[in-house]
Amino acid sequence: MPSAQDWINNPLGVVEGLFEQSNSNPEWEKRVVDFFKDKLAEKEAQTWVPSLNDVPLHYMKPNSLVKFRCMVQDMFDPEFYMGVYEVVDQATKSKSLKCGKYKDVTECGQVDFNSRNTVPSERQTFYCVPVPGESPWVKECYARSSQARVIPSTSYTPNRQKRSYEEDDDMDTQSQRPGDSNSGSKGSGDLQGNGDCKRLETEAPSSSSTSPPSCASPLDLNYPLPGEQGPACLVKVYDEWEGFKLNDTLEVFGILSVDPALSGVGEEKEVSSLLDPEESMETAEEQRAHSPPPSLVPRLHMVHAVPLQHNNPLLPPAASEEVVASFLSELGSVRSEFLSFLTHILLGDALAAEYLLLHLISNVYARRDILPLGKFTLNLSGCPHSSPYTEHLYRILQQLVPSSYRLPMSLHNMNSMRMVPRKDHVANRLVSGALQLASNTSLFLDETQLEQGQLDTAGVRNITALGNLISWQKVDYDFNYHQMEFPCNINVLVASEGRSLLPSDCQVHLQPHMTPPNAEEYLSALHAAQAPSQMNKYRLYLTVARQLEYSITEEVTKAVEEDFVEMRKDDPQSMSAEDLHRMLIVSRLLSISLGQTTLSTDVWMKTKHLELLRMNRIQQQKSVNGHEP
Repeated sequence: MPSAQDWINNPLGVVEGLFEQSNSNPEWEKRVVDFFKDKLAEKEAQTWVPSLNDVPLHYMKPNSLVKFRCMVQDMFDPEFYMGVYEVVDQATKSKSLKCGKYKDVTECGQVDFNSRNTVPSERQTFYCVPVPGESPWVKECYARSSQARVIPSTSYTPNRQKRSYEEDDDMDTQSQRPGDSNSGSKGSGDLQGNGDCKRLETEAPSSSSTSPPSCASPLDLNYPLPGEQGPACLVKVYDEWEGFKLNDTLEVFGILSVDPALSGVGEEKEVSSLLDPEESMETAEEQRAHSPPPSLVPRLHMVHAVPLQHNNPLLPPAASEEVVASFLSELGSVRSEFLSFLTHILLGDALAAEYLLLHLISNVYARRDILPLGKFTLNLSGCPHSSPYTEHLYRILQQLVPSSYRLPMSLHNMNSMRMVPRKDHVANRLVSGALQLASNTSLFLDETQLEQGQLDTAGVRNITALGNLISWQKVDYDFNYHQMEFPCNINVLVASEGRSLLPSDCQVHLQPHMTPPNAEEYLSALHAAQAPSQMNKYRLYLTVARQLEYSITEEVTKAVEEDFVEMRKDDPQSMSAEDLHRMLIVSRLLSISLGQTTLSTDVWMKTKHLELLRMNRIQQQKSVNGHEP
């Protein structure tokens, strides 16, 4: 059994040691999971594990324990692999049992596929990508907290990821191990036997000169957002995969597999399927999509996964309760400082800053039938059309939230972008879209970029998808013959010149109290004036506020109802049920922003005051412009 310090560098040694001690007792698999859970629960142990988010793949040691902060972008069909198999030593003819779990390739030696001791097992494969739109400060903070020490792997050269697929194939051929000429080179999931068992594993070739033009580019890693960087991984899940959902955000701890033989297995499989199509249940397109070269998309065999409620590194899951408890005492003072910062960002508009703060801490906390509760989409109207102000405003907001994306709503983008994910039935994969985002992502819709012109069919679909996202917090994925609803929790901020053409929960018309000659210089100087520790307070404030519980007592509920009736006495048209609903949302967010977990009379009065100021401002703009701003 390897010593304790080997559990990161040689996790397969731990697995094999527990397997050998098991004497065919099935409990050994649980003991493996418990071992790694216990190790990772030790103080700072998780920071010792190198992260694929921070460290280039060629610096990673194959078959070592690594971690990956990611979103589940797609889920493939389950696959079979050899959980236990028997090998025959060619020299001595002795037989021994080997463990196939957490591996892609069997060990060297002659595998006896007819042995009664061979045990087939099943695992699930997730296609995982880095968290879409993750802010640079988040990546930097995670990287700084790492204590992992890595050296360049001898299996990969530093420019490995830049090689073409043809070069990858050449390198993979040269890197074959001595035993790869026999059955030991086959993937451990390949149940070949006498041909009775069809291989259901999703391992496929990296490239093919016969690929039709309609095939997706081999370099397409299926990121939801354009311009994204970072690794994508095929995560192999062995236990309780039913508990994971599409678009879940996870930190996966697993055993890294980058064996070049995986590309060879795929090539052999594709050739056999071309010679005899009945030999393969998969199309060539499906094989390419499901098994890209391991040098570009490594395999990660999960031993443990931590679901992430958020990806703010300042509030680690292990210490979240303690951090929240200690931070609550200074929540009020941080709110005042943060509100002042937002006021300066919004050119001196304190009212707009109040609503922007409430928007940033909003969160879908429950669903009642189809109605998402807690969402607070803000339409910030009055933004200049010709000025780059909105772009620079987004850059500031990007420094505050863990994940975000700015979508310029130009006519070209609306007509050409793929926003809704769709199912590619030929390649049997989910082709991602810009609205496949992780929970709590801030989506900044820049409507000031929209110019005159005609929306085509795709543009109309995209506008409809954005409207459904805002109104119902759902995205209808396109499965060709039907649509499938996927609920989401996306904070949407719409910046527009007049009232947005999209729905919103609240509109605030911007009234600048200053007009800097250069918006970029002004906002850059404003951001630079904030100390890093102060920015971290704002970031922590937003995450902590989102996690606070909130409830309303029966007495307060009755008082609010009586106040609503009183407000409608003189003019029933002045206050609708929709207005009351919005006021309840504002009062909830206002209470949480102050660190209060229930509604007080003071907060309710402040809510009424804020709403009165906001509505008066809209009415003033309406009378000035002759139409609703």
